[in-house]
Amino acid sequence: MAEYALPTALFLSVDRAGPVPLYHQVANCIEAAIVDGRVPRGARIDNEIALAGRLRLSRPTIRQAIQALVDKGLLVRRRGIGTQVVRGGVTRKLELTSLHEDLRSAARAPSTRVLDHRHGRADEAIAGHLGVPVGAPVLHIRRLRLADEVPLAILENVLPSAFADISRSDLERFGLYQLLGARGVDMRVARQRIGARIATAEESRILDVERRSAVLTMERVAFDSDGHAVEFGHHAYRPDLYSFEVTLVGK
Repeated sequence: MAEYALPTALFLSVDRAGPVPLYHQVANCIEAAIVDGRVPRGARIDNEIALAGRLRLSRPTIRQAIQALVDKGLLVRRRGIGTQVVRGGVTRKLELTSLHEDLRSAARAPSTRVLDHRHGRADEAIAGHLGVPVGAPVLHIRRLRLADEVPLAILENVLPSAFADISRSDLERFGLYQLLGARGVDMRVARQRIGARIATAEESRILDVERRSAVLTMERVAFDSDGHAVEFGHHAYRPDLYSFEVTLVGK
């Protein structure tokens, strides 16, 4: 992907003698251009040295401005690629939806790479989650979900034998809950646990984050309208691009 040089005209409003810190003004200029589409989604912007030179500002000022936008989820730093526009992180309300649906709702472009797709047998833990006998046939799937071509989450799911014919190509084209819904599954309730931990070396590589970075985690068992468990999942999300939202109501 070619580097996109941020137009100098974006920064005409920067007041070098004003009371607002320069990094904050620069960040605001870039953010406004991302939000209104002047800087395209997915663009790899020019590096700190080049931008600092063109604007005649210090490199620490530009670095601080870029970091502020990374913290907001508007930019992401990717090893071997540079700094890329992602147009904001994804906030997921604690409702029974799939990540694929959440990305669509946020006007983000979801895509999937299937990392693993295999048939196996339920061990004691999986059997307990799915309510099936130990040794029952199950389908294990592991996927990398991307938003606008940026790695966002590693999704691991185990499904009972009724859904063992879901194919790798199906999973690359559709969200898991879309596929279940197309089979008449009425998803009604889920038991969910959210946490955080340090990413494994493999997760760091797949998600394109620094070694020993933190990841958000979610474990979920979803049930249909008859009370049958239809999937067990445990997922890892990039916290710089993804968050959970819950509304709390006082008694």
